[in-house]
Amino acid sequence: MRGAVVSPHSLASQAGLAVLREGGNAIEATIAMASTLAVVYPHMTGIGGDGFWLLHRPGHPVLSIDACGAAGAAVTRDLYQGLETIPWRGPLAANTVAGTVSGWGAAFEHSRTQWGGKLPLSRLLESAIHYATHGFPVTHSQEENTRSKLKELQAQPNFAKTFLRDGAPPVYGSRHAFPELATTLAQIARAGTDDFYRGDLAQQIGQDLAMVGSAITAEDLAAHHAQIKAPLHLKLSNATVYNMAPPTQGLASLMILGTFDRIRQSGWTPDNAAGIHALVESTKQAFLQRDKFVTDPKHMSVDAQTLLTNARLDAMAAAVPQNSASPWPAPASDGDTTWMGVTDSEGRAVSMIQSIYFEFGSGVVLPQSGFWWQNRGCSFDLRPNRLRSLEPGRKPFHTLNPAMAQLDDGRLLVYGTMGGEGQPQTQAAVFSRYVWGGHNVRTAVAAPRWLLGRTWAEQSTSLKLEGRFAPDTIQALRDLGHPVEVVADFDERMGHAGALVLHSNGLIEGGEDPRSDGCVAAW
Repeated sequence: MRGAVVSPHSLASQAGLAVLREGGNAIEATIAMASTLAVVYPHMTGIGGDGFWLLHRPGHPVLSIDACGAAGAAVTRDLYQGLETIPWRGPLAANTVAGTVSGWGAAFEHSRTQWGGKLPLSRLLESAIHYATHGFPVTHSQEENTRSKLKELQAQPNFAKTFLRDGAPPVYGSRHAFPELATTLAQIARAGTDDFYRGDLAQQIGQDLAMVGSAITAEDLAAHHAQIKAPLHLKLSNATVYNMAPPTQGLASLMILGTFDRIRQSGWTPDNAAGIHALVESTKQAFLQRDKFVTDPKHMSVDAQTLLTNARLDAMAAAVPQNSASPWPAPASDGDTTWMGVTDSEGRAVSMIQSIYFEFGSGVVLPQSGFWWQNRGCSFDLRPNRLRSLEPGRKPFHTLNPAMAQLDDGRLLVYGTMGGEGQPQTQAAVFSRYVWGGHNVRTAVAAPRWLLGRTWAEQSTSLKLEGRFAPDTIQALRDLGHPVEVVADFDERMGHAGALVLHSNGLIEGGEDPRSDGCVAAW
């Protein structure tokens, strides 16, 4: 097998596979998928958001790309005078630089200089430009999310013009296009990703932001650069796992696995009450650490890698109660996202995630440039001297965290999910099912899942379980003291996960999420 891709939308997967078939590498295929998702899955992602990458090349250290934008120079607490929190929607929510396109650019340059990439950027954006110009079929997910969020979004600048048809949500299967976005993507294809931040396009975006009332400026765009750096890593009993460093919650994802690996016993699986209880309690311990330390790394008191010591993980494992649920909640997060993964014929792999935070982000659409801006800066605290206090130039806390694991037997697992607060939990479910639970990669993704705490758009402290769990498992968790809420069998709130496994003999396994509109594609 020469390569494989997985994403939450079939059109994006097809775009990535086409690049692989033309001789493109895993980075090039990822850019094709990411740009296509920014068009055909508009409620989940877009070029007005942020992105994070993990890059695997055999014989070389795993690398990450941090394409997270910071708060603008004029984004101060005075901007929100009289408010206790940053609004979730509108121009005041559009307060951080959009970093996604810079991540594409950094990855493209790395592909050219380190991975032998030869396809031009115009080819990689070809599918995205086509669908933005000529239209794409609306998914159930787009229709339902537009309808459910309409009340808070329809009055935002240019939202109705961009996302509604005759004042109503577009219906499933209808054709939807973004002509202004198509022009913007074509400009990026011609002039390069840097034009988004320091060229003609940057000046247009700056004008657009001023027109809609955002405090982000062209000067803020010019100051932004993606960063290539080492990811976090953790050695487990039979694998080394990788994830993103702060400002993301990748630390929590690794801590959950590290804690569970220490306490797991024979017979505990992510499919029975004992295993789920242990993973949920490991999640609580990890989230407590996350919310004590993780913020913009320039403002952290410790290096995140030093929080993954044996001593700290041993202490977290010792704090997990085996026979009862511990008190909850802790501070929670929200978010909408798209994750994608690729492996190529040279054994190289990418785990990549990009997001606009809430469904449709801030809801603000730029009039000339035609794309919607994220609201990631809602995660800032307006109170001074807090872990995540708002300050100009500061990066916001991110739920985004793509994952990767090198198993001791030679297999490479590339996996991830959208789902905000649920991302580390779903990652733990997929990893533990595949590596420790006897699942193949497809059933590891599709099997019933759980979610502790808040969903995308509602405050919640319950432990949600999909209805496919056995009744005795659900009752056993209630008996342990978990506030169980049974939800739909394939509930979209559980995230859109995916995974690829590259075996040492070159064979590739893939699993797509039936909760999404995606697929695995390979050749």
